[in-house]
Amino acid sequence: MTQFFQYVVVGLANGGVYATLALALVLIHRATGIVNFAQGEMGMFCTFIAWALINHHGLPYWPAFFITLVVAFFGGAATYKLVIQPLSRTGELTVVMATIALLIILNGLAGWIWSPEVKFLQNPFPLKVITVGGVVMNVRDLGVIGVSLVCVAIVFVFFRFTRLGLQMRASAVGPATSRLLGIRVALMLSFGWGLAAMLGAVSGMMAASQLTLDPNFMLIVLTYSFAAAVLGGIDSPIGAVVGAFIIGVGISLLSGYASSFLGTELQLPLALAILMLVLIVRPAGLFGQVVVRRV
Repeated sequence: MTQFFQYVVVGLANGGVYATLALALVLIHRATGIVNFAQGEMGMFCTFIAWALINHHGLPYWPAFFITLVVAFFGGAATYKLVIQPLSRTGELTVVMATIALLIILNGLAGWIWSPEVKFLQNPFPLKVITVGGVVMNVRDLGVIGVSLVCVAIVFVFFRFTRLGLQMRASAVGPATSRLLGIRVALMLSFGWGLAAMLGAVSGMMAASQLTLDPNFMLIVLTYSFAAAVLGGIDSPIGAVVGAFIIGVGISLLSGYASSFLGTELQLPLALAILMLVLIVRPAGLFGQVVVRRV
């Protein structure tokens, strides 16, 4: 059981990384009805900015962290105003293709600016362990879990109890009605994209502190995060977080107990196969709701 709980802690840390990015995907989908396939690469690009601030400009980790979040917010808002909003009248497929193009552009720009060589981002948490009930837990894993939960809590409080958050929710659910009530819907959607970009940046910086940093490091994180959002319900923020922790813990247990005969190559396919089985039983996800339209 001790080993089991150690695998669970590692899985929760990975799930925290997936949760912040999955939450960003859900926010964009609720606001615009599309999946932003560039969400992971936006987080990757912001992570390189944090790396440059730390290694080229000598900033400590946490000041660089918060500066990067500010840059991410304005970058996400600008992406909506300059790319997504002008294309929104042409149909959802065009907007989705634009996010795929943005993924490729950001990946190439990161390699061109910072080179494709593998880099390392400083981990903000101390390299030590604590033992609770015989379970050895890495402080770095606990730190990632804590940062992820704080982000989720801030987003929940923002959308539930602030005027701006309520206006953003209204703009996403009923844009036409919101305009009649005097809400600037385009501005609210820009804020939503900025907030999603900040969550993606948090996911990228937390992932890079555990992995190596290169232009492709967020692709696998995006895959798991998208799977988490679909598993929990693509329109459910709570579902995205729960789905992310389920996938994180599940992958950790698979790696711990089944790696001897599965190998690393089958872990992702098996996890996605389990996801498909769940969605066959419940297509809307664990927390999603089936939308019924009358014709």
